[in-house]
Amino acid sequence: IPMNIPLGLAITEVINETAIPTIAHHHDFYWERDRYLVNAGQDYLNMAFPADHPSIRHVVINSIASKELSYRTGISNTIIPNVLDFEQEPDLIDKEHCKLRKVIGLKDNEYFILQPTRIVPRKWIERSIEIVNYMNLKNPTLIISHSSGDEGNEYYQKIVEYAEKLNVRLILIDHLIGDHKHSSGKEYTIGDAYQCADLVTYPSGYEGFGNAFLEAIYYQKPIVVNRYSIYKVDIEPKGFDVITIDGFATKKCIAKIKRILNNEELREKMVKRNFELGKRYFSYEVAEQKLLYLISTLEK
Repeated sequence: IPMNIPLGLAITEVINETAIPTIAHHHDFYWERDRYLVNAGQDYLNMAFPADHPSIRHVVINSIASKELSYRTGISNTIIPNVLDFEQEPDLIDKEHCKLRKVIGLKDNEYFILQPTRIVPRKWIERSIEIVNYMNLKNPTLIISHSSGDEGNEYYQKIVEYAEKLNVRLILIDHLIGDHKHSSGKEYTIGDAYQCADLVTYPSGYEGFGNAFLEAIYYQKPIVVNRYSIYKVDIEPKGFDVITIDGFATKKCIAKIKRILNNEELREKMVKRNFELGKRYFSYEVAEQKLLYLISTLEK
């Protein structure tokens, strides 16, 4: 994404002039965002977003981006999906030892339902609010891990009003969550939030891949996921056992959520299977294998 056009142009010129061996790792392209479709700098975008040179090896994170990059620019590329260190299993904790639950005021008999995303429109947080509402809980609550960031507060105001209409309590914990423990004065990490979660909601309309999906799998939590395009093509065929929706929650979806939350044996079987699939397809070792090959082609 062309967030800094001068920097992109400068990097492109350095690569062109020095032929320095380069791996360009692309997460998003400008044509994937509506706000860049009409612009006054198309020549700059064509030149540097992405740049192309014989000394560059291009990496994308999903197969749709791979096809689109080749179609639009003729650039060949390698797919390396998002990965996590599945070889290093997390130290799981039980509900009684989750300090974050007590800090945000959840009672022992209340579910910690986590929306582990920023508050931006493409996350479709309305669906998560509806799911919590449909569960008919005594005190329906949705915990959101991050703020809206640099994308304004209009969508935040919308979901606050929507939650009030559906009688769902929203708890924002972005002021408690840092990249590392005690960083910026924040005591908890996103990992702590996953550790405490009973259920993860991830109803996004669009994702470049799906970090939150992998994180839920890594921390061995049941997850509700919308079948966004990349999920359908690159993740679903791997065989993960998750709760899916197609744009909206159904009675079947809610029934499955309740069945999983109330059946520990079923839940453990689900999350253990998903963890093993994550290790097979989305581990550091998968990325290492592909990166070593790319590096070997740069050395020739």
